[in-house]
Amino acid sequence: NDFALGTLIRKDCPAQVPMMSPNGSVPPIYVPPGYVSQIIEENGVRRVLVLPQQPEFHPGGHSPLHHPPPPPHAHLPAFIPHPAMMPPPPHLYTGMAGGVGDMSSQYISQYHPAHIYSEQDSHSQHGRPPFVHRDERTSKTYERLQKKLKERQGGGGGGPVKDSPPPSPQKTRSSPTTLDIHNGVGGKGLEAEQGQPSNTAAGPDKQTSRGKNGESGELDEEAQALQALLSTISKPAVNIQARGAVLSWSAPTRPEREEGGVEDDSSPSEPFSYEVSISYSGKDGKYKSTHSGEELSATLEDLRPATDYHVRVQAMCNCLQGSPSEAVSFTTLSCEPEPPNPPRKASGTKNTLVLQWKAPCDNGSKIQNYILQWDEGKGTGMFEQCYYGPQKQYRVTKLSPASRYSFRLAAKNDMGTSEFSEVVDLFTSCSVPSPPLPPELLKAGVTWLCLQWQRPTGSPKEDDIYYVLEMEEEGSGYGFQPSYDGEELSCTVRNLHRSTKYKFRVAAYNSEGKSNPSQVAEFTTNPDRPSCPCRPVIKGRVLPTSFRMAWEPPKDDGGAEVTKYVVELSEGLSGLSWELVYTGPAMEHVCESLKPGCSYQTRIYCMSEGGQSPLSETLQVQTPAVPPGPCQPPRLVGKPKAREVQLRWGPPQVDGGSPVSCYSVEVSGPQTEESREVYQGPELDCTVGSLLPGKTYSFRLKAANKAGFGPFSERCEVTTGPGAPEPCKAPCTTCKSPSCVVVSWEAPPCNGAPVTEFRLEWGAAEGSMQVCYSGPALSHEMKGLLPATNYFCRVQAVNVAGVGPFSEVVLCQTPCSVPAAVSNVHALKESELHGYATSMDVEEDEEEDDGGSPPPPLYSPSTCLGLCWEPPCDHGSEITSYLIDLGERQPIAVGPVTKYIIQHLQPDTSYRIRIQALNSLGAGPFSHTFKLKTKPLPPQPPRLECTAFSHQTLRLKWGDGPAKAATSDALQYQLQMEDKSGRFISLYKGPCHTHKVQRLNESTSYSFRIQAFNEAGEGPFSNVYTFTTPRSPPAPVKAPKVERLEDNSCEVTWEALPPMKGDPIIYTLQCMMGNSDFKQAYKGSATSHHVHNLQPSSDYRFRVCAIRQCQDAPELSGPYSPTVTLSPQRSDVAAGGGATGSGSRAGAESSRPRRSLTDEQCAFLLLMVFAVIAILIAFVIQYFVIK
Repeated sequence: NDFALGTLIRKDCPAQVPMMSPNGSVPPIYVPPGYVSQIIEENGVRRVLVLPQQPEFHPGGHSPLHHPPPPPHAHLPAFIPHPAMMPPPPHLYTGMAGGVGDMSSQYISQYHPAHIYSEQDSHSQHGRPPFVHRDERTSKTYERLQKKLKERQGGGGGGPVKDSPPPSPQKTRSSPTTLDIHNGVGGKGLEAEQGQPSNTAAGPDKQTSRGKNGESGELDEEAQALQALLSTISKPAVNIQARGAVLSWSAPTRPEREEGGVEDDSSPSEPFSYEVSISYSGKDGKYKSTHSGEELSATLEDLRPATDYHVRVQAMCNCLQGSPSEAVSFTTLSCEPEPPNPPRKASGTKNTLVLQWKAPCDNGSKIQNYILQWDEGKGTGMFEQCYYGPQKQYRVTKLSPASRYSFRLAAKNDMGTSEFSEVVDLFTSCSVPSPPLPPELLKAGVTWLCLQWQRPTGSPKEDDIYYVLEMEEEGSGYGFQPSYDGEELSCTVRNLHRSTKYKFRVAAYNSEGKSNPSQVAEFTTNPDRPSCPCRPVIKGRVLPTSFRMAWEPPKDDGGAEVTKYVVELSEGLSGLSWELVYTGPAMEHVCESLKPGCSYQTRIYCMSEGGQSPLSETLQVQTPAVPPGPCQPPRLVGKPKAREVQLRWGPPQVDGGSPVSCYSVEVSGPQTEESREVYQGPELDCTVGSLLPGKTYSFRLKAANKAGFGPFSERCEVTTGPGAPEPCKAPCTTCKSPSCVVVSWEAPPCNGAPVTEFRLEWGAAEGSMQVCYSGPALSHEMKGLLPATNYFCRVQAVNVAGVGPFSEVVLCQTPCSVPAAVSNVHALKESELHGYATSMDVEEDEEEDDGGSPPPPLYSPSTCLGLCWEPPCDHGSEITSYLIDLGERQPIAVGPVTKYIIQHLQPDTSYRIRIQALNSLGAGPFSHTFKLKTKPLPPQPPRLECTAFSHQTLRLKWGDGPAKAATSDALQYQLQMEDKSGRFISLYKGPCHTHKVQRLNESTSYSFRIQAFNEAGEGPFSNVYTFTTPRSPPAPVKAPKVERLEDNSCEVTWEALPPMKGDPIIYTLQCMMGNSDFKQAYKGSATSHHVHNLQPSSDYRFRVCAIRQCQDAPELSGPYSPTVTLSPQRSDVAAGGGATGSGSRAGAESSRPRRSLTDEQCAFLLLMVFAVIAILIAFVIQYFVIK
């Protein structure tokens, strides 16, 4: 025997390694974690397959056994192994014991293919992977192994199994040595999660357990007894089926004691639960939990037929787990084969098909026969048997060529017949097609030809025939070249040359071969349309009504000769309407009957067998213009006037091809035949002037364009009407008085119609004269004029024909006169009165010499009246003075001024006043009388008194009124004080009668004055009053400190005050015993004093005040300090003098009154409270409102 190659199959890379020794024994091999090995025999050669382990059993709710997990690499192509390399179910066979031919019961000759994820080898309807066929040698070996297995099971499970191979060293190292019970529950959860098998070699004494707190430790006696009870479970009994097994077992029982008695019958509080585990790789392999519950039986489903399995049971109670029972090995029964794969076509002809197939999984019983059925090519879905036998191929004969037949296959063994495979459709071959007919032309183009052909005669419809179209271009020298290959019966050959002959032939072919080509057919492509002709050109000179044009033939005729040219003409430059003017083979043409001065467009295209060419470029032609034709005679518009007529005319009927740009009108007079041009322009009407009234004139007209003027029209005679009078001569003016002027004039020529009236215009300005007279008279008197004023006048004549022009403007000046009456007289306000007085003072100061001058006068509104007026018109003579009339008093004459103050009047008196202006010619009229009244006299100043004073304030009072008065009082006061520079500044202004002056200095004199004012004005200031502030007394002294020295003496101390402006400070100490009055105990400059002769049983009160010793004034005493009490000495306290003194001092300090806060401290305290409240409110808003 040679070495056999074992196949190591992994998902990534299979490998061939030598596994068998020459003597046939199987050496132990190392299996990586997660893989299993299986020994198979095929054709006398033993092989070991190592493949990934897959789960076979799933607890309730999980996917069934026959559904494999998806492949890890779904994008990789499926690996289809050789039948000898197909993996068995995931059982772990670690080795064989014994020599040649001595095989253990785990060795099974058959094998099961692994789950291959491919389209060809898919699972059957029942999800069982197919089995491959076993030969007779394999079947005999299987029977022998089954017999040995039954003998071993019948011998009992007392000792270790002789034929069970030892585990591999690697598995021994990787297997756990202890049973891990996690949190009181072991086996199931951990094995299910980690996939680690339970170690059956370890005895109960080697197992460790975890308590309820999760910590390892020794179990108590009751738990050990319960665990020992759970470990006495017996191995299960198995009822074997083909695809399942039913397990049953008995509950664990307590063993009897040596004395013959039974142990304590303390059954556990909870019922027993059981867990069933199964192994696919031997008794010592990995066990997986498949069932858990309290029943004493379990059903295993989805097992593979004819496969070894090992099961064991483990009891659990109260979170304790006993040792597993002894493993029971069994082999499932055989059954019918798996459904085979569909047969495939090995070879075939037109009348035969050779079919082959592979053996499916026999499921433990050798396949004896195969059943092949077909539909006889009818396609009805009804199948008939065409073969029954053990062979794996069959030849079907007497078939029709190019026909479809459907087949399906089933396998049969001693256990039954499998299901049929999927239906497969196979086709027979056909003969080589006959030569088709030559191709026909459907449609031809310039660069393409559309051809069609017919199917060869005699070819069956089921035959797939393809066609090859070959083409040869005439003159190319390349011969026939294929241009189409496909199954269509038509083709469009493109990218051909225009107007070129091509040869075509077609051949048919199928799977049997290619036919001969058809006969050759010749076809020619169409010619292309010619290109556009060249742009036409002008030949010769363009005439007003015609022009000659010529053109060149197109550069490309499209493969055919040009047959004719077509000329189109369009009037204007829009190109919207084109007219056909020529068709023929000539290459020049004369366009006639055109309009002068008009624009034309012309274009050409040619035609050939290939079609019509594109249009050529457009030629633009402009015919020259001619002068316009004669116009109609001009006609009169309206009635003729005396010196002008208005004419109107229409354009000429013929404009000569150019717009009329100008018209010329000529006129000839009644006494001469000579004509003169009176108008030239583009308008259709004109006004001819400078004519004589009542005369007959002759007019004619001619039109012009850019070519020149045309002929004159016929003449038109027009007679003018009467005219307006001629302008008058300048009128004559005569002044009768300063306010009256006489104007006279002469009659002008009438121009054929008598003058009916004259119109005189008069005005103070030359541009604003108005008609002041209209009538037939030759003079007019103007009244109510202003003296010394310039006036302008002019005159015009009017007749039935119209109004004549005005005469020249004449200037007339009236003589001078007395002034006009004064207007706009009003009284000066009080402020204007003072301002006028100030200005008068300044003028007087400038006029006076450097010597002393009297003080300026004071104008009081009580005795004075100020007048102001506007100067009236002087009527040509300057005003020299004004006269003011006061009624009863003598009039007052003043110079040429506009303001004057009348003095020495009576207060509170009314006066009637009027003013008159005078010039060199006399006095003018008085103004209107107006009434003015002087104000009453202003009040006298009151007496000023000082009613209260201190070293910093003075309270002043004046008058007899109340201290506070309303602002509406008629009498008010102004109080002023003199500052350091000697000026008086205002302190108070209002109706009150008192005022308090603050922030003064001590012992300082201040000067005051007061003034009263009301509606009459401000009264005079009073005399200056001087008041002096007194000296400031000393500040109050803080409470003194009292310290008892002996039983009848004490020491009083107080703080020292600084001197005040050089004046020394002395102190006065007063003492009061009991409830008597204060008596002076000391007066001097010292700040302490010893008081003697005190009575121990009496209490004393002390206070101090400061005294300011002024140099030139009596002493000033300040306020007394707070009172300090010296309590009597208590006799019941056994303390020394020092303690008594300190106690007295403490009593004195406790009796010290609490000082009130200052204003600054109160303000600061209020500010801090307000700030804290604001911060709290902001915090509340932020927390509760915003968030």
